[in-house]
Amino acid sequence: MGDHESIRMENILKSFGEVRANENINITVNKGEVHAILGENGAGKSTLMNILSGIYSPDGGTIYLRGKRVVFASPQDAIKAGIGMIYQHFKLVEVMTAWENISAGPENTFLLNSKKLKKKIETICKDSGLTVDLDKKIVDMAVSEKQTVEIIKALYRGADNLILDEPTAVLTPQETEKLFLILSNMRDAGKTVIIITHKLYEVMEISDRVTVLRKGRTIDTVVTKETSQRKLAEMMVGQAVRMKIPRVSAERKGEVLSVRDLVVEDEERMRSLNGISFSLYGGELLGVAGVAGSGQKQLSEALAGLQKIKSGEILVKGENIAGLSARERNRRRTIGLNFVPEDRLGMGLVGSMNMVDNVMLKDYRKTKKVLLDRKSAEAKAEFLVESLDVQHPGFRHPIKVLSGGNIQKVLIGRELLGKPEILIAAYPVRGLDVGVTNKVIDLLNEQKRQGMGILFIGEDLDLLLEICDRIMVLFNGRRTGIVDAETVTKEELGMMMCSNEGGCGDD
Repeated sequence: MGDHESIRMENILKSFGEVRANENINITVNKGEVHAILGENGAGKSTLMNILSGIYSPDGGTIYLRGKRVVFASPQDAIKAGIGMIYQHFKLVEVMTAWENISAGPENTFLLNSKKLKKKIETICKDSGLTVDLDKKIVDMAVSEKQTVEIIKALYRGADNLILDEPTAVLTPQETEKLFLILSNMRDAGKTVIIITHKLYEVMEISDRVTVLRKGRTIDTVVTKETSQRKLAEMMVGQAVRMKIPRVSAERKGEVLSVRDLVVEDEERMRSLNGISFSLYGGELLGVAGVAGSGQKQLSEALAGLQKIKSGEILVKGENIAGLSARERNRRRTIGLNFVPEDRLGMGLVGSMNMVDNVMLKDYRKTKKVLLDRKSAEAKAEFLVESLDVQHPGFRHPIKVLSGGNIQKVLIGRELLGKPEILIAAYPVRGLDVGVTNKVIDLLNEQKRQGMGILFIGEDLDLLLEICDRIMVLFNGRRTGIVDAETVTKEELGMMMCSNEGGCGDD
């Protein structure tokens, strides 16, 4: 047990019913290092970090902090011990200012001098190299600013050990670069940083060491500069993995979707989409990029008939379908537009139903028969399992027991069974490991070869640049441009994602 050791977790066990999430996991994190936790879906990464942050209690094993054994009964215990966790979804009060969010909780701020609180926070910012407008309200902040507030809040509460869950998931390249500078400064100041991520190139750039988990077990901990992305991917999946996904060339056919001046308003009549126009062609994979909340969700749901449209046109085969609901579109087979939503189990599939029943959901309103054709649905489910290599315990089990990757295979496969001409795919590979991501992209590329037009909404700019023909960028509900994916750079995309003054390509 060296003086350099900050955190040690020995033989950690955690089960949820019959599912063993962590099985004798061992990990040691040193002071003054950035330590990455890698693993495919269901590997146990988040469970392990939730144990370290006091959210879960382990079923077995021991946690040591600075060489002393600790037991956390709650997140408050972990915070008091100097462990802070920053989640993908920030826990901030939107109507409060930055300094109010930072100082809320540990002390009764109503009885304290706000000037003294701000001075204390400013000292923390100066020592850590962090910059934020303390009087700015959270609701007016960009995503990267909110993340900075979360980091300062953790430091304010005395955290020497920071855990960040997918910290770059919603950041532009420029914001990611800024975050990495912050993490480097924290490392230099002797803080311990743990990041959970699936982006291998980021692991190579920022981390000092990497621990790889697979199926709830520790595979190995390696020094980052002594390994490679390929080796890490093979450790994650357990076999050789193709690292680069080639852009598929396909014959560009006629226009299959034309969107003109699309406007969507929220309940307060604020425009979440403001005059969006673009075309999608057969045999094309058109990517959509933008920071979180730029209108991606509203765009995909408006195209699918799930979002009320204020004005504008959605033309399919010359017919404006903007006024048709999702149910009306599903009844009319001639439209040929299917949707893969980002919420797999909330909007895409019913978690409590089995695979066969979920397949039947797509077709039962179209049938004119009194009795549903279950045999046909079973045949389709078997086809999905065989063609997409879906790992499942049996057709009678609810779909929610499958891993995220297998759930996504079923969802995409079901939408493709009807052979639509247009597929709207919202974050189809979000949170998936490299092996499943390759499988999903291969599936979409095959549909592209066959002439399908695919709108691919994604957050990984490197992936969008690899697989897309063109990329449309959204900012604050507006289209800032449509660019050629082969010629644009990631930095140029990042600039377009931050401002509505980015360079605009042709439609």
